[in-house]
This record gives sequence, structure tokens and C-alpha cells, in this order.
Amino acid sequence: MITTTAWIVLAAVAIVLIYVFAGIRVVRPTSRGLVERFGKYRRVAEPGFHWIVPVAERLFLVNVTEVMMNAERQEIITSDKLNARVDAQIYFKVKSDENSLKSSQYNVFDYKVQMVNLARTTLRNIIGTLTLKSANSERSRINTALQQTLREETQHWGIEIVRAELKEIDPPQDVQETMNKVVKAENEKVAAVDFATATETMADGARRAEIKRAEGVKQAKILEAEGEALAIQLVNESADRYFTGNAQLLRRLITVERSLQNNSKVVVPAGSELVNIIGDIAGVLPLPARGVRVAPRAPGEHAVQ
Repeated sequence: MITTTAWIVLAAVAIVLIYVFAGIRVVRPTSRGLVERFGKYRRVAEPGFHWIVPVAERLFLVNVTEVMMNAERQEIITSDKLNARVDAQIYFKVKSDENSLKSSQYNVFDYKVQMVNLARTTLRNIIGTLTLKSANSERSRINTALQQTLREETQHWGIEIVRAELKEIDPPQDVQETMNKVVKAENEKVAAVDFATATETMADGARRAEIKRAEGVKQAKILEAEGEALAIQLVNESADRYFTGNAQLLRRLITVERSLQNNSKVVVPAGSELVNIIGDIAGVLPLPARGVRVAPRAPGEHAVQ
């Protein structure tokens, strides 16, 4: 039978265990903890196992990873009096040092809500000074200006603005249709210019090819003429070397060559050993002395006097 003392001991042990387990806390690597005792800041809890005094102390977890917040779609009047529907995204995170953790919890109430409202207000101030066309073409500048303004305004919140991105800038429907037509016309103009340039390039290429071909023909004719001139020069040099003072003999040789081509006999005067030899080979009869009449020849034979 369990005595009263035993019950008291068991109860005390149970209370101690409950008290111990009630104070156990685990902080993940993605967070940091702020420990308060009776509502007053005491220390920072790094990732790992921690024990706090139950009832007397409380642990508040702060996410230190990068967070994306949507600035929510809103209508902004541009400088050219058009209502543009604008949406943006803000990427930020709470710094992990002790002062930044304290600032994010004690210097601003619900920094996420404040961040969205500040981003919306900043966008209205920036885009309100631009035309719709400028806002669409200068998104990078808008992103930079938005990020810079948010950094300056949140420097006491313990928050780091990683980047700001303008998600959408949508004009009214009628303006969008007009812009689409303008873009289409510009694209068609560029295509026409490109086609004209390509056509001009092809024509220039064809013209250059024709010039090259003409130059080739010209060069071929020049080379042919030079070859013929060189051949004539060689013939003249040979004639001067081997037939100097023998023009009559050269004429006779040409006559012999033609007679051989016509398969006919030609009678030439005898007086040169070279002519007699050629005459014997070609069947040419020697020419008799002056005053001697040549007897009639058979048909097909020719005589030169």
C-alpha cells in the first residue's frame, strides 16, 4: 500500500518533470529566437536546443530567410493621364544579428504589412512621374529606384531589401489595342527594310560576279593575244636566224607545204639542195632551165614556170 509520503514524492517528481519539459525549446537554422522574461528582452536564442523558465520567460521566433511579398495590384495614374494597373514583388529578409532581430520586433509593428504598404506608396510616387510608354521601357530604373527607397525607409527595421521587381504594368484595354497595332506596324516596317537590304545585297553580289567574269574573259583574251604575239615573235626570230637572205626559198617551202596538203605535184626551180631534197620527198619536179619547154603532162599534174 502506497503511503501518503510516497504520493507526495511522486507528485513532486511529476511536477518537476512537467516544469522541465515545459521549458524545452528548439530553434531551427532558418530562425532566431528572442527570449523575454516578464515582458523584458533577455537574450537571443541561436539555432539549437534551449530551455526557458516556464511562465516567467517566453521565446519569440523570427524567420531570417528571404521572403517574397506581393505588393498587390493597384491602379496608378501616369503623367500622361492613363490608368495603369501595376503589380510588384519585394524580396527581403531580417538580418540575423542581435540588433536587427530586436529592431524587426520592437521598432515596427508587423513589418510585413508595413513593407507592402510602403512599396505601394513608393510605386505611386515613381510611376506617377512617368508616361505609360516610359514606365514600360524603363522597368530596370523603376526597380532600382523602388529598391533604393525601400532600403532607406526600412534601415531602422533590421531588414535587408534583397531586390524589388516590377511584375506588371498593364494599360487600359483600348490603349493596349492601340499599342499592339503600333508595334505590329513597326515590325512590318523593319521586315520591309530588311527585305530591301537583302535584295540590294543580292543585286550587288550578282553585279560583282558579272564584273569578275568579265575580268576573267578579258584576262584570258589578253593572255591569248600575248601567246599569239610570242608565237609570232618566235617565228620571226627563227626566220631571221635560219632564212636570212633566203626569202625566195621560204616562199618555195610554203608552196611545197600547200602542195602536199592538196595532194598535188608542184614544179619549182632547182637551185638549192634543200629544195631538191624536199621536192624528191614530196614528188615535186625540178624546174628546167630557161628556154626549155616542158612536155605536156598527164591530167592532174601542175607546172609552175
